[in-house]
Amino acid sequence: NTTIIRSNYLTPEGILFYDESVKLYENLSHELDFNVMFSQRGHLTLAHNDSSLRTMRWRAEVNQLQGVNSSVIGPAEIKKLVPYMDLSDHPRYPVVGALYHPPGGIIRHDAVVWGYAHEADRLGVHIHQKTEVMGINVEQGRVTGGETTQGLIKTGTVLNATAGWCTLIANMVDLPLPIETRPLQACVTEPLKPFLDVVIVSGTLHFYLSQSDRGELVMGAEVDPFTSYSLDSTLTFIEGLAGHVLELFPSLAPVRILRQWAGLCDMTPDYSPIMGFTPVQGFLLDVGWGTYGFKAGPVSGKRMAELIASGRTPDLIAPFNYERFFSGKLVGEKGAAAVGH
Repeated sequence: NTTIIRSNYLTPEGILFYDESVKLYENLSHELDFNVMFSQRGHLTLAHNDSSLRTMRWRAEVNQLQGVNSSVIGPAEIKKLVPYMDLSDHPRYPVVGALYHPPGGIIRHDAVVWGYAHEADRLGVHIHQKTEVMGINVEQGRVTGGETTQGLIKTGTVLNATAGWCTLIANMVDLPLPIETRPLQACVTEPLKPFLDVVIVSGTLHFYLSQSDRGELVMGAEVDPFTSYSLDSTLTFIEGLAGHVLELFPSLAPVRILRQWAGLCDMTPDYSPIMGFTPVQGFLLDVGWGTYGFKAGPVSGKRMAELIASGRTPDLIAPFNYERFFSGKLVGEKGAAAVGH
């Protein structure tokens, strides 16, 4: 994960959902009594041609209609926010504008996990680490328990909230999922003096860039163009990414890559998650998050907990139901998640 938090999505359903998550993140340090280091420094999605600029205006209008702070700005305003970016006509893909989203930013991802784990433990939640699920027991269409490496757990409710292996878990109850698993690679550079105050994303060049509180540049691109469970880093990825970043930030040429890694992402056809009930009674889904699940962690957890406690689907997550792939009521977010961040 690459720490980016935002709510400037494309569909009204997606915008409202992620906006609630941003608001939960804003209060998370207080709620968990743990500093999660949320820096709302602003998020810029670059447009390199007229078609991209039209899409940014579309997104800005839909965002504003849902009460989310987003607007389209020109090169002069971008230059004030990112003075070190090449905004001349020399790059192969000149920047003609951007979608500016001030509430967006970055957060310390490990601090979020530590804070949640600490509070869950304080409230009496049992977290079983290094425990593999070997099977899920179903009788007459209803979940009755789960087999693990530490024994049987009797339960009438199982929530599949895995990333990378959600289809394998669903196969345990014979539930097909319209999901492909693809690797996602990222990297960080050596620490630099602070110079980048906003998050930069380019859907055309397929890269994102931000600077951490330690001075490292966190960079990445779209998921790999093939399905795989491989966690290997590749030279092809780093060469392509570096070339695109240097088109807009040529001064970074001498900077060294510090480390590179890969993770697994579960991608749905419409680039939106699957949340809620399934035809198997007691088997629930919170999967298909692609590359944007971390930014939705608080809201998906809150609303799925509400669903489990009440037995009904909250309106906010109703559009992301499993049945939409059979009814054709997709929530198409690819236009706002093509780079995945």
